[in-house]
Amino acid sequence: MVDEPTEIETERPRPDATPVVGIARVGTRTKDLAKRLVPGEIAVIDHVDLDTVATESLIAAGVVAVVNAAPCISGRYPNAGPLLLAAAGVAVVDEVGSDVMAAIEDGATVWIEGDEVVLDGDVVAAGRRQDFASFGVVLEKARSNMGDELQRFAENTLNYIQKEGHLLVDDPDIPDIPVDFEGRQVLIVVRGVDYKKDLRLLRQSGYLQEQKPLLVGVDGGADAFLEMGMKPDVIIGDMDSVSPDALRSGAALVVHGYADGRAPGAEILEEMGLPHVVFASAGTSEDIAMLVAFERGADLIVAVGTHSSMVDFLDKGRPGMASTFLVRLKVGPKLVDAKGVNRLYTTKVRTRDLLPLVMAAIITMVIIAIISEPIRTVVRGMLLTLR
Repeated sequence: MVDEPTEIETERPRPDATPVVGIARVGTRTKDLAKRLVPGEIAVIDHVDLDTVATESLIAAGVVAVVNAAPCISGRYPNAGPLLLAAAGVAVVDEVGSDVMAAIEDGATVWIEGDEVVLDGDVVAAGRRQDFASFGVVLEKARSNMGDELQRFAENTLNYIQKEGHLLVDDPDIPDIPVDFEGRQVLIVVRGVDYKKDLRLLRQSGYLQEQKPLLVGVDGGADAFLEMGMKPDVIIGDMDSVSPDALRSGAALVVHGYADGRAPGAEILEEMGLPHVVFASAGTSEDIAMLVAFERGADLIVAVGTHSSMVDFLDKGRPGMASTFLVRLKVGPKLVDAKGVNRLYTTKVRTRDLLPLVMAAIITMVIIAIISEPIRTVVRGMLLTLR
């Protein structure tokens, strides 16, 4: 049953409805689906509040359209990720209903015509055709809901702090990892917004070459090192979004397990025959990466791509951020958060910066001409010729 449109929804602008055709790839986990997409295909997903990292992975894969069974922006919080799809010219139809996941077979050719998804001449799903303007209307409504969502988020955080306060006052049971952290700088890369850009800037700055930090990849963050020609020293996480190449790179593998001891990621490594240890914790994988570095005596922890805001955590489907709040309080004196550093430093050559350089070069040439006997001889010869 389709809900009646609210007042604000009826005012949304009508998006461009240019037809799109392509091969459909169907997947319930967007980050896994993105790995097997090729340019020109259509992604069929079921992802409420499509987050920025997942959106960027779809754009990087070269999709021409996205069909989402759920709303890309639910209105619960200001999730700006889907705006990237519209800005990249990707056609989007969302809220088509979960039946689309079974109605479209992976590899089938589908058409998107207006609000409808067509397969073999039949309409198999219908939803809302979105673009930058229509997403913007929903996003504006979401911003007005931030007060209530912030209150719920804060309450959840405080409730979990009461249960997880031991992260601050107790010494966590860190597994034996065959890597020496003592006195080293540690670079932790998490698969967050702009993590590749931030890592690239750190390399361009000379930091990696000069400090030679210990490289720790959190789940998919490990592959960012490989893409830049570097090998991670340690990989920490659920292991469900790390490439086989990264897992086999020789890095020490630390599986993030549940507080009750279960560790589904360990099964992946056991099937691959790779040695590993398990760290059971109620926090996130990036939390335990920081704890490991801190407890093992790291001199400085530099974090790239971390999740540290309410929107970051809501994007990940978490109702609170207690563990991250507590861990950051504990490791704070040694933590440098490099998230978004690429926005702070932008390379830009201005005319007023070039002018002094050009003037200095001209003055230098004049001085050389005055004091250089060979140049003076050439100049005198040219003057005699002119006479």
